Amino acid sequence: MSHTTYSFADVSMVISHPAVGQYVATGAGLGSISVSMTTDRTTHDVSADGSVMVSKVLGRNGSLTISAQQTSDLNKWLLKLYNYLEQAPTSEWAGINVNVRSSTMQDLIRATGAAIQKLPDRPYQAQGQQVSWVLMAADIDQAVA
Repeated sequence: MSHTTYSFADVSMVISHPAVGQYVATGAGLGSISVSMTTDRTTHDVSADGSVMVSKVLGRNGSLTISAQQTSDLNKWLLKLYNYLEQAPTSEWAGINVNVRSSTMQDLIRATGAAIQKLPDRPYQAQGQQVSWVLMAADIDQAVA
């Protein structure tokens, strides 16, 4: 009988911007990373007689949702990045690159042309929480590492 294993400890993420530098996240303060593609790669047009025209759409845009502990260095770095970009020239806004690697699953995800969708919601309550940063990326490439 065969089996496979998974550990979030085997996942690493590097977020970078030319003007702000990079942050390497290997678990500390990181709750989860989720990658979602936005554009449907196939569309169908159905005519009155029922014939179907299939279109191949080349868009590879999408989003990455990064959940971080609200007191973590990762959250502080992302806030620093956001504050810089808010004051920076527009040409720098979509200059974020993100690489997510899972050695166990042999995944490599490269997101380029990314920008922060909005500041995350800020929870304040008896117990510390996580905040979710959404980065919208112009191009997401998913490959086997």
